[in-house]
Amino acid sequence: MSRRLVISVAIVGVVVIAAAGWWWLRRDAPRPSTFHAEPTSAFYAAIDDRKNDATPLTPQEVFTSSVKTVGDMRLESTQQFTDCDDVLWGASASGCTQALQAVYKGDSTAGQFVIFNMADGRAADALVSALGADGFVRQGIPFQAAGSRAQARAMGHYVTVSWVGGSAPAQELIAALVALDGLGRVVQDRVVAAT
Repeated sequence: MSRRLVISVAIVGVVVIAAAGWWWLRRDAPRPSTFHAEPTSAFYAAIDDRKNDATPLTPQEVFTSSVKTVGDMRLESTQQFTDCDDVLWGASASGCTQALQAVYKGDSTAGQFVIFNMADGRAADALVSALGADGFVRQGIPFQAAGSRAQARAMGHYVTVSWVGGSAPAQELIAALVALDGLGRVVQDRVVAAT
């Protein structure tokens, strides 16, 4: 065999192994079984651009004492990220300046809520779209992804992601998801402040 053919075969082999490894590792990243996505709407026009809502979110603003318990779940911890991609796998939050995450645990459910501070509504819509196709948020608390439910919503320049799972029946998971998604009400306060 010629030297050129051997080198070509070796390069093709390395590329195939790298692609297979990437695909294998990506498969192991957990995704929700059921996912609902919503783009931003005219309701959030006042905060469609971060320039109109420049003050960063604070954990105290988002995770108030009234959300220490959500449905049957209790707040376990909160975390703030300046690199939003640290919260994601397989997707990128281009232009995001912060992400706030809370994890909750109940007897038969667990979940997390993440809010991303994006540059504008287009960037928020792009992230929501990517979460439905390319990747998802990393789990902040372990729970079985099979049977889990999640919702991502763009609201002006923000994106909220609520995700619950566990051994609870489907109706209990839906109730937990609705309760967890309620943490997104903080964005409505931002709309009122900007108008």
